[in-house]
Amino acid sequence: MKTAINAVAILPGDLPDWVALIPGGRIVGRDGRTFLNDNPGKILEAFNTLARDIPIDIEHSTEHKAPNGDPAPAIGWVKKLEARNGEIWGNVEWNASGRQIVEEKSYRYLSPVIIYEQRSGTIVGITSVGATNQPNLKLPALNQQQGTNTPEEHDMLKALLAALALPESTSETEAIIKAGLLKAELVSATNRADNPSLDKFVPRADFDAALAKATNAESLLITMKGEKVETAVNAAISQALKDGKITPATSEYHKAQCMQEGGLDRFTDYCASAPTIGADSGLDDKSIDGDKKSLNSEQKQIAEMFGNSAEDLEKYGK
Repeated sequence: MKTAINAVAILPGDLPDWVALIPGGRIVGRDGRTFLNDNPGKILEAFNTLARDIPIDIEHSTEHKAPNGDPAPAIGWVKKLEARNGEIWGNVEWNASGRQIVEEKSYRYLSPVIIYEQRSGTIVGITSVGATNQPNLKLPALNQQQGTNTPEEHDMLKALLAALALPESTSETEAIIKAGLLKAELVSATNRADNPSLDKFVPRADFDAALAKATNAESLLITMKGEKVETAVNAAISQALKDGKITPATSEYHKAQCMQEGGLDRFTDYCASAPTIGADSGLDDKSIDGDKKSLNSEQKQIAEMFGNSAEDLEKYGK
């Protein structure tokens, strides 16, 4: 169902950007009709879904005259709706006609046309707002001072809302609730910091002791590993020298190469395929046989000069 309910009074002066359109909770009009605004979010949802401004006209001409093709000019537009402590507020953009009507006191009140559920009386939307002189609902007048805050208090509230990351349209009550929630979160966080869960945190002293123990164990392991590697490298170098795969002059070079990552394996593969540099001549186990010693050319020449034979020299040469 749809009907008009009279609301905010308007008087000359600086027109406010925001006006109260629908009271919160149970609404009783001067004509005795009752409505229920217990779900402001539903009204805001309907406005956002429609996605268009709400016209402000004269005596509901949008509802009565426009359907018959008669002129129904707007004197302003509701650009945005907000819920404040259960009330519905509208952000109004007045045009020249609207300002003139207010300044001339031709009309003093605003009356929203609402959509409501017939059985429950619950308001679910606003279709238009009309300037009228027959108010039905009891709402603040536009000519009254909008709030009682001093300029200093207003600036302080504005700064507080910014600090709380809240829009400027937030009421003081909503700001206080938000501040209370933040305070409760701070107390909870402080308690967690003072009494940390031992399944997620350990005392600093215990952590430092465990870290030192792990570091020492790692250092010892590295030292033992280094000693073991050096022993294996020395053994491999000694065997390679014995096998004639390398020379003593190159042993330090090969040792340095073996100490690198994977160097010992590479050296072992090298020795397996490398040729023997100096094979055993077998002379170490042989003695010189003087009886079978042959003469050289000079010895033969001298023997011939003295008339000696090779047999003589072999026999008496010593």
